[in-house]
Amino acid sequence: MKESTITRRKNQLPYAMALLLTLVIFGIYLSRAGKILTVRWIFGIAFGFVLQRSRFCFTAAVRDPILTGNTSLFRAVIIAIAVAMVGFSSIQFAAHLSGYPVPGMIKPAGVHTLLGGIIFGIGAVLSGGCASGTLMRVGEGHLLNLIALVFFIAGSAAGAYHFGWFKEHIIKSARPVFLPDLMGWGAAFFGQLALLFILYRLALWWDYKSRAQ
Repeated sequence: MKESTITRRKNQLPYAMALLLTLVIFGIYLSRAGKILTVRWIFGIAFGFVLQRSRFCFTAAVRDPILTGNTSLFRAVIIAIAVAMVGFSSIQFAAHLSGYPVPGMIKPAGVHTLLGGIIFGIGAVLSGGCASGTLMRVGEGHLLNLIALVFFIAGSAAGAYHFGWFKEHIIKSARPVFLPDLMGWGAAFFGQLALLFILYRLALWWDYKSRAQ
């Protein structure tokens, strides 16, 4: 059994080398159109590799604690949000102190946010993954996720096509939410960090409790 496994892995080496050569050639081709395309190409490949090796998936992060009791992905998401929040908050606060408009996607929050989250959550659970998880599993050759990707694209295209109607009749009446305007910069920043810390501790507690059962 071990010998056959080793042989199968060796037989995959030419395919890996051919794929690597194809990626390099295509990267060189993109560099002729613009160096920024090559940078994006390299970043996309590296991001996909890390995503596949880490098995990172936002849907699994929320699903696994309920199904298996494992909160490792959920805690990883919390850490990622905390790191991103610190970085973006620093940029926004620096712009605020300088008198510049605060950068960021400050969008209205309302019924459409809740409804969209519910629909997306149901679809993600039925398809077995979110956008990142679906792309990662398509790269691994999962046919079910390939079907999910097709309908993911179709649904996104339909949503983009009808977005004007939703914006005019639903989103327009909602109010943009920016926590520093509601709570102040200090309360918004440290309040979010405190909430994330509490969620992290609860995730650890849930993990230990699930393993003890």
